[in-house]
Amino acid sequence: RWEGYEPPRPREPGIRVFDGYDLAELRCYIDWTPFFAAWELRGRYPEILDDDAAGAQARDLHRDATELLDRIVEEGLLTARGVVGLWPAARVGDDDLAVYDGEDRTRVRARLHHLRQQFDKGEDRANACLADFVAPESSGLEDWLGAFTVTAGHGLDALVAELEGENDDYRAILARALADRLAEAFAERMHQRVRTELWGYAPDEALGNEALIREEYVGIRPAPGYPACPDHTEKGPLIRLLGAEDAAGVRLTESFALQPGATVSGWYLSHPESFYFGVGRIGRDQVEDYAARKGWTVEEAEEWLSPSLGYEPEGEGEG
Repeated sequence: RWEGYEPPRPREPGIRVFDGYDLAELRCYIDWTPFFAAWELRGRYPEILDDDAAGAQARDLHRDATELLDRIVEEGLLTARGVVGLWPAARVGDDDLAVYDGEDRTRVRARLHHLRQQFDKGEDRANACLADFVAPESSGLEDWLGAFTVTAGHGLDALVAELEGENDDYRAILARALADRLAEAFAERMHQRVRTELWGYAPDEALGNEALIREEYVGIRPAPGYPACPDHTEKGPLIRLLGAEDAAGVRLTESFALQPGATVSGWYLSHPESFYFGVGRIGRDQVEDYAARKGWTVEEAEEWLSPSLGYEPEGEGEG
């Protein structure tokens, strides 16, 4: 993976803030298929609009959503804010990443902890970990890591309150669903700009929205709390690295949920062989190792990683 590989240096390293991003631009990047799925209408957009069973309902829903989206864009009822960061980084140990303060790579600004798959994938198939996609410190290669936080949630509570005050619960729910779609569209657009401009490792990429939805591009943007990095607490260093509270008005709750709603955050990895995967179930040996790396007790690790445990923690299920 590393022999003959030259990690791409970002054109614009450091932090870039996007305040009041153009909603009219973002709506062009909306993936409507999950929007319909949220309303329990199964099928791909735009084909679902002509579906024999769901088409009529889908068309009505799409019309109502488009009308409300027009109003949101024209009246600026939601504000899109985002922040992107690109830093020198390296894999340290087997499963951690060090993020450095500067290109001299002498001061570690943050250490990010990842988990590795532990199930049998057969011969010649390695158990994946996100740290695998960043060049190890020992390689001498100068690799980089990116992060982002984007939100379309500023103004959402006020809009929902207005609609609920008019006893229009349907459009209140619609507003939340549209804000979620705009946030995902913002994440898609930022990743595109990172690949083509800010990091610039794919300057000639020219993909339409359908190709973006199919992820026909180089690199990934895995999010803490999702299958490739299931530990929600890793949102903490991500938000701190970006200064996202000041830059984008995004904060974490005690349970590490992102506020406001309609907010998306994650990492940028540029390696051409990087891919999405699920960590799956992990054993007590890895939980003990992870706890040591995080400075946790094993019990704390088991609590935060409970959905990923491949065993019954001691003391549970008794009595």
